Amino acid sequence: MTKRQIIHLTDYKSPFAYLAKDPTYELEDEFDVEVEWRHFTLDIPSFLGAVETRSETEWRKVRYAYMDMRRWANKRGLTVRGPRRIYDSSPAAIGMQYAQAQDVFRPYNDRIFKRFWNHELEVDDAAAITDVLAEVGADVTGFADYLQGEGRRQHDALRRETEKLGVFGVPSFVLDGEIFWGYDRMELLRERLREG
Repeated sequence: MTKRQIIHLTDYKSPFAYLAKDPTYELEDEFDVEVEWRHFTLDIPSFLGAVETRSETEWRKVRYAYMDMRRWANKRGLTVRGPRRIYDSSPAAIGMQYAQAQDVFRPYNDRIFKRFWNHELEVDDAAAITDVLAEVGADVTGFADYLQGEGRRQHDALRRETEKLGVFGVPSFVLDGEIFWGYDRMELLRERLREG
């Protein structure tokens, strides 16, 4: 019998995606489902406005989101330090694809999230991403070429494909075509899985 599949969309620069990481792992054990992890690299200026041109309302929204995220993080004992700037997380995303192909996804995923949100790693630093891949046991000989070539093409194609599903933010979950957006929607996703 084929397991039900959940597509999980994440981005290393999203604090709410960081909060969703461990509960997403737990879904596979709790419900006997298969989770397909995809990085959905957010374009922050189009989502929250460019830093230089944000309105006061947009800044209030950003401040509230980080305050709310810290409430959730504190309940779980997680340290989440605010990002130092707006990042292009695609190098870490391409590293995720590489880690998946090398069967070292989970330790890579754990280290990238934790180190980024503890200010120990920059998600756009190719050398740092390469170091993490090597640390978790990946053969990194071809990673530099992959990062600039095939990996970038796969990343961009996957993002376009994901947008066609109707996804616009992270963390998101797609189950049987239905989208659940946000860390705080995971209980609704669990309800659907229990129905099912």
